[in-house]
Amino acid sequence: MKSRYRDRSVLIHGKFRSEKWDFEDHILPPITTSAAFRLRTAERGAEAFRQFANPELDRSTLHPIYIYSRLDDPCQGLLEENLAFSEKGETAVCFATGMAAVSAVLGIHLQAGDHIVVHKTIYGCSFSLITRWLKRFGVEHALVDFRDLPTLRGAIRPETRVLYFETPCNPTLELVDIVGVVGAARESDEGRAPDERIAVILDNTFATPFCQRPLVEGVDFVVHSLTKNLGGFGADMGGAVIGPRAKETDLLLFRKDFGGSISPKTAWQILVYGLPTLALRMECQQASAQRIAEFLEPHPLVSRVRYPGLDSFPQSDLARKQMRDVDGNFAPGSMVYFEMEGGPDEAYCRAVKLMNRLAEHALSVTMAVSLGQIRTLVSHPASMTHSAIPPEDQERAGILPGGVRLSVGIEDVRDIFGDLEDALEHL
Repeated sequence: MKSRYRDRSVLIHGKFRSEKWDFEDHILPPITTSAAFRLRTAERGAEAFRQFANPELDRSTLHPIYIYSRLDDPCQGLLEENLAFSEKGETAVCFATGMAAVSAVLGIHLQAGDHIVVHKTIYGCSFSLITRWLKRFGVEHALVDFRDLPTLRGAIRPETRVLYFETPCNPTLELVDIVGVVGAARESDEGRAPDERIAVILDNTFATPFCQRPLVEGVDFVVHSLTKNLGGFGADMGGAVIGPRAKETDLLLFRKDFGGSISPKTAWQILVYGLPTLALRMECQQASAQRIAEFLEPHPLVSRVRYPGLDSFPQSDLARKQMRDVDGNFAPGSMVYFEMEGGPDEAYCRAVKLMNRLAEHALSVTMAVSLGQIRTLVSHPASMTHSAIPPEDQERAGILPGGVRLSVGIEDVRDIFGDLEDALEHL
């Protein structure tokens, strides 16, 4: 099946046959509406608990005995199969939110006394998790520029267990060389015991598996906020960790014990509406994003536009190398970041006025902090999504007071142009 059909067809139909549910006569899988499942006999109940999170059993080939929705359910299982396929990973484990997924993948790799190296530009809540909560639990961290591989290598200590980054980064869209980071980790692994090996973890939310598949490049784990592009409609929250089967048991137990399970209804929505439309939405959104970036770039009140599809993008060669869809086409994504002209205070005032005008008068551009929806969303990262990051760290990360993040939707691009033009004219 994998060699016969293209990805977008598999993500619509799923596998020809799945152990997660027998639904031969259903075009769409039913939604699970029960928190607990009948076990029929005490022996079957005991077998169900023996099966759950058992590293000796392959979840992809074993027909599960469902126990309780916090542990597993059919909708979630079907979604996980398709997510693993989309990223070319061995297994996927879903969570209630993207941050629950980030917490889980870091939680299974780090303990008191360990060390994590983090790229300087990451999502605000990820920054807070690492610098506030992991630090409180005895995990040290270093914030470095992953684009500088010698500096990255120098930041790795004997107790380093994780390299964590995003590419493209939220919100600046700067890129990190995936192969270079993997190479630095593998060099450091030489001479280490297997349980001291460094895990390379990448948040692929911005790019999605439509634009790049980091596991193929040697990354160990990919995390996603399913709330964003993979869900696509802004109606449900979820997260996922995709990676090697060897860590599936740890992820399942973490989810069970910390309680960050995705609901069956949410899993069903993403399975039925989100993943099947991913390629269609992303093709439309990135085509519009390219035109919007080209429209904004020459505007006198815009000092700089960051979009991987622009010839002026500082890392254009890297973008064209690693941001490719499954057919090998350049896939620069649907996010645009631009900075207003002027000094810090003036640029900030212009950014605020721009967004307030859009909020009050625009139909096709909505001020909101999420991304990856069918609706175009605009936000001010420095005071919103990345406000948990201290000003000095924001500056080091390239998050400036006049920076604006635009998540491009599927509206008619001419209407987006019109709303942006109106807002810029009223600055």
